[in-house]
This record gives sequence, C-alpha cells and structure tokens, in this order.
Amino acid sequence: MILVILLVSGYLGLSWHFIGHWRGISSWPRQPQREHFLLGVLLTLHALVLTLPVAHFGALSMGLGTVLSLLGWIMLLIFWTGSYFARMDGLQVFLVPLAAIGVLLSEVLPLPHTLYPVDNPAFILHLLISLLAYSLFAIGALLAILMLLQEKALHEHRFALARRMPPLLVLENLMFQTLGTGFVLLTLSLISGVFFAEEVFGHVVPLNHKVVFAVLSWLVFGGLLLGRKLHGWRGRIAIRWTLAGFALLLIGYIGSKVVLQFFLNRF
Repeated sequence: MILVILLVSGYLGLSWHFIGHWRGISSWPRQPQREHFLLGVLLTLHALVLTLPVAHFGALSMGLGTVLSLLGWIMLLIFWTGSYFARMDGLQVFLVPLAAIGVLLSEVLPLPHTLYPVDNPAFILHLLISLLAYSLFAIGALLAILMLLQEKALHEHRFALARRMPPLLVLENLMFQTLGTGFVLLTLSLISGVFFAEEVFGHVVPLNHKVVFAVLSWLVFGGLLLGRKLHGWRGRIAIRWTLAGFALLLIGYIGSKVVLQFFLNRF
C-alpha cells in the first residue's frame, strides 16, 4: 500500500506539472532530464506494484483494474524509451494521468476469481505480444488526437500551444511507425491465439465478440497501412481510420471486461 501511495502521488504530481505547462500556467520550469529520471523511478515502482501480487499468488490476475494498470505501465515505458530516439512531447500529458488512473483502479476494483498461471511460456508470450500491440495502438490513437489538436492550434493561430507539440509531419510519421509495429504484433497475437490456442490457453478459442472485434480492428489498421503505401493517405483520413481501429480494439477487449465484470458478474 505504501508503494501504491508513493506511485500515485508521483504520477499525480507529474500530471499536474505536465498539464500546467500544456495550459501555460505552471510555475515550475521544464527540466526534461529530471522529468525523464523521475518518470523512470516511477516506472520502476509501478513494475514492483504489478509484480508483487504475481509473486505472492504465483499466478496472474487479468481483472479490469490490473489490465488497465499494466497497459498504462507499458505505454509509459514505450514513451520513456522512445523519448531517447524521437520527439514525443505532448503524449505525457495523457499517459501519466492514465497510468495513475490505472493504478488506482487496480486497487479499488475487485479481483477476478480466475487466475492465470505464469509457468506457461506460450501464454505469457501471447499475453505480452497482445498487450504490446494494444499499447502501441493506444499511443497511435493519442498521436492522432495530438495531430487534431496541433491542426486546430495552427488554424486558430495559437502558436504558443503549437510550439509545445512536435510538427504535424513528425507526429504523422511517428503515428504510422507506431501503427506499423502494432499491426505486426496484433497479427502475431491473432495467429498465436487462433492457431496455437491449445498450447496457449489449453483449449480451443471460441469465436466470440473479442476475437471478432480484434479481427475487424486488424482489417481497419491493415487497410490504413495499405492505403498509406498505395495512395499516400495522410491527414484527416489517417486520423479517422486510426481512431476507428482503436475504438474497435477498445470495445472488443476493455469493453468485454467491463460487461463481464460489472454486468454479468463473471470473474
């Protein structure tokens, strides 16, 4: 509990700092190196919070709160690592508060009765690939939102806000790189989940709404990447396809967990 309090306090403090600068009202100056170091410390604490229950139970809980906390950690880790190689300003305004919300939900939402063993390498590999794919698509969707905000700021001549974000072309290229990697991982996730279900889950995966939405999302993102390659799709059309594909993933995975856990009371 002490770790959770420290972690949430750190995330909320950083959120206040980043959002204040985004709005132009923060009294603390930006210090990227110190911010990066502090975020690394918080990511380490977050990893401890995630792994301690696994070490205690010898199994993995995949309840809604745990999944959101894990996704928040992976997304922040991608951002933290990617910041060494590309300008990703603006994403932290969304990612840090989302990580704080994920940690809080993992503590207050009830744990499911079903726990997954961690001694199944095939299942763990499938889970990691799937979570990485979902995290990359979520970051791609946030980059699409940043593109919309940047476009609006430039149109309304709010150049101070526009300067706090990377240029539109940089955001667009980063979005497509993120989506391309996510598409490869989602393809591997679908293949491992459908064709190697016996090894991964111990039983055949039923054709349920989660699988259907995942395939629909795969088709949307595949269509977008193909349209980009063949027809040079960009701008608003790329943003719409990105948000539509992520919405399908969100409904299929997170939406199904909400329905099962809160409406059907299946844990």
